[in-house]
Amino acid sequence: MILIKKFRVLKYTLAITIIFIINSCQKTSKVENIEPNKRLAEILNSYWENIGAFDSFGSTSRGETKYNGVLNNDISQAFLQKEDSFRTTYYTELVKVNRGSLNENDQISYDILKQNFETDDYAKKFRFELIPIHQFWGTALTFMQFGSGESDQPFKTVKDYENFLGRINDFTIWADTSMANMREGIKLGYVLPKSLVVKVIPQMTTHVISDPTKSLFYGPINKMPSTFTAAEKAKFTAEYTAAIKNKIIPTFKKLGDFFQQEYLPKARLSSGIDAIPNGAEQYKYWVKYWTTTNMTPDEIHELGLKEVARIRGEMEKIKTEVGFKGDLKSFFKYIAEDSKFKIFKTSEDVLNGFRNINKTMEPQLKKLFNNVPKSKFEIRQTEKFREATASAEYMQGTVDGSRPGIFYTPILDAKNFVYPGMESLFLHEAIPGHHYQGSLQMENKSLPDFRKYYWNGAYGEGWALYCESLGKELGLYTNPYHYFGALGDEIHRAIRLVVDTGIHSKGWSREKAIQYSLDNEPTSLQAAEAEVERYMAIPGQALSYKIGAIKIRALRSKYEKQLGAKFDVAKFHDKLLSFGNLPLDILENVMDEWADNEK
Repeated sequence: MILIKKFRVLKYTLAITIIFIINSCQKTSKVENIEPNKRLAEILNSYWENIGAFDSFGSTSRGETKYNGVLNNDISQAFLQKEDSFRTTYYTELVKVNRGSLNENDQISYDILKQNFETDDYAKKFRFELIPIHQFWGTALTFMQFGSGESDQPFKTVKDYENFLGRINDFTIWADTSMANMREGIKLGYVLPKSLVVKVIPQMTTHVISDPTKSLFYGPINKMPSTFTAAEKAKFTAEYTAAIKNKIIPTFKKLGDFFQQEYLPKARLSSGIDAIPNGAEQYKYWVKYWTTTNMTPDEIHELGLKEVARIRGEMEKIKTEVGFKGDLKSFFKYIAEDSKFKIFKTSEDVLNGFRNINKTMEPQLKKLFNNVPKSKFEIRQTEKFREATASAEYMQGTVDGSRPGIFYTPILDAKNFVYPGMESLFLHEAIPGHHYQGSLQMENKSLPDFRKYYWNGAYGEGWALYCESLGKELGLYTNPYHYFGALGDEIHRAIRLVVDTGIHSKGWSREKAIQYSLDNEPTSLQAAEAEVERYMAIPGQALSYKIGAIKIRALRSKYEKQLGAKFDVAKFHDKLLSFGNLPLDILENVMDEWADNEK
């Protein structure tokens, strides 16, 4: 996942916040008789120029600097009303443009923006601001990442260090607003499941310490640039120490106490979002939002059951090939526990294992891709403060090259890190998955700025999961256990179709969902619990992977059949990535046109 994936934190927040950009459209609203493509460009440029005011974290992640000292109080009523007003202004201007007079690329931009505005307007009724914190992603966790000095927040200049002090001040206000909102949520029935609250509490209390120099937020002080003068170093050491002691620690203590004493006793025992007000309707919204299709929860559930059965059949073939005599569940246990699959001694060994995967497939990549990113790429271990609850993920780089694309992998214990699954994981999260797709989109000069960073999970995660299926074409999966690991990753995404819809639309309990996962994939109880609780926290997001991958694979199969010898897989991939991230219905339309031209 790209952390705002995914979500990974930022990969998933961009998908929602990108539609909130706003205001100078008013300045040009009276211009008439202007050529439609030019008028749309003015709207899109104005829209993008103002995104930072409503999405300060996203602005920082893109390498912009104007709002690096701001943390939006985006759950306050004042903010939401202002945001809604500006969104309405832009929508009004957008629909005045004659879509039929636009060129193809501008029609795509028009359709994406219009769809986003309408989707967000519809979602207002669901009161997302009443549940502003959970264990998987969000403002609080992003604030921790940024404050560590190891993420997107820059700490290179005096101004950079001053900026984060501003964000510390804003976070204290955001935290107070979040507690007020959650108190209202308790009254109205908008609350988290109890099992999620239990995971949130230590995320807050871990920052309540007696020694500020041991704080996560002291990290930037430990890494102050050598170019700083002695006076500057002393100044920021004193200011950060005071901010940690007087603002950060008390704020996280308030949050921890609130969750423990007030919120936990009122948290719900149900697992699905359908248990809160308008929950069933909200889940249908999330299904459409994350899949960009009109599929129903029932249809997705049935598709998931069929995919799980199909992939289990492929797993049985591998089990037979390697001569294992037990049942499939025993084979899962064997791979997870046998020492032959635990070949690493240190975290650096694991990181080198991923680097070797990259080297192995490099000669084959040029056969599948003509266009490759200019952006640099790195492999890193996930930061310790979030490693216990984090998934492997990709963090987008910046267009100016100041930050590379980064593949993060958690390594809690290198000696127990099993190698099956590493190849498919790298194909998904790194190359050619999220790094190729996200970097090529960001570098694409034919796209308006807002589309260089636009994200929806069905395309982005669908592409990354599709990339897992390219392993054999890229010289990987030669070891049957590596291929079994890839099947394990694929069935994991198929299980998500069953479990996510089961929890949120069919009354499945957390425990039933965990057991289904344990019965059908190679995973541990701890991992299954974390995954199921992820689905509980962010309904529908887990559906995007498999739905998107199935669509992309179906398009490739269709064009292979239609074009025969004229089909060129590198051209297919290049074209698929040339539009940036698209809703699946728009993607199919533009790819069908490409195939017709190829004929």
